[in-house]
Amino acid sequence: MIWELLWEHKGKLLGIVAGLFFGCIYLLVGFWHTLVFLVFVGTGFYIGRKLDQKEDLREILDRILPGKFK
Repeated sequence: MIWELLWEHKGKLLGIVAGLFFGCIYLLVGFWHTLVFLVFVGTGFYIGRKLDQKEDLREILDRILPGKFK
């Protein structure tokens, strides 16, 4: 049951874990607090959700940063 749920949303889960990891590193080393941490987690979730929907990573990055990934 739980494994099926995790497998179905593996991109979102991976994105959140990556955001949490980098967010924790930033909080331990840097000075900005929860706001930056939430931006990392939110970005990880957004990219993970797009990957779950089978979108191309280059298309996602091109929408976020136009002209940088052509």
